[in-house]
Amino acid sequence: MRRCCEGVGLPCLFKGVGMANPRPPRYLLVFDFDETIVDENTDDSVVRAAPGQALPESLRQSLRQGSYNEYMQRVLAFMGDQGVTVGDFKAVYENIPLSPGMPELFQFLSKNHELFEVILISDANMFGIEAKLRAAGFYSLFRKIFSNPSSFDKRGYLTLGPYHSHKCLECPANMCKRKILTEYLAERAQEEVEFERVFYVGDGANDFCPSVALTSSDVAFPRKGYPMHRMTQEMEKKQPGAFQAAVVPWESAAEVARYLQELLKKKC
Repeated sequence: MRRCCEGVGLPCLFKGVGMANPRPPRYLLVFDFDETIVDENTDDSVVRAAPGQALPESLRQSLRQGSYNEYMQRVLAFMGDQGVTVGDFKAVYENIPLSPGMPELFQFLSKNHELFEVILISDANMFGIEAKLRAAGFYSLFRKIFSNPSSFDKRGYLTLGPYHSHKCLECPANMCKRKILTEYLAERAQEEVEFERVFYVGDGANDFCPSVALTSSDVAFPRKGYPMHRMTQEMEKKQPGAFQAAVVPWESAAEVARYLQELLKKKC
């Protein structure tokens, strides 16, 4: 049974798990997208659709810390002005490579879909994520996708908005993944869906924020050598034991699949 997680940002949602009606264990698996599911930052990749595959220097210099979503709104407006079409964007997103081992992990999850609920929380955009997952054949694996809203306006321009507002001082103004995960767990608890463990697969600094809220029952899978991994290491040095979840770094997502496979074997 998961224990309560007071003091780490998540509400106490897990009383009485599996006490009345024994059933197969249910796990929540949370994915990031950029440089986790795919092997690139899609905001950089999309520039390949621009004329000359480059942005004006003045536009690139307009990026301000904590305002990346607003910067990308300007980038997409520029690309629209340059005549970049729906098809151009779609082709770029569809051809972004998956990270090493990700097909194997997705195939494992597809075969064990009754045990794993899978969601995606990404600071990219809905259009690009859906285009890539559909092209890769794994869109149906995800129960829910949380990302910045995006659509094509009457001019045919790809527009982007912020996901939500929040009070977290550690995250960009448009998205706090901890807030999203907390609210999702609360919503599922109200629907009487309780998770024995939460697994979080990510790479970036904005994946560190929700992973700090995981409990000792859970597992964080940071991509080896990326910001999320470095930040977990730094926290452990400065505050031993403060990061409660088990940490399993990965270079290939096949390592995540093997970890989960071993977990299921132990449950048999």
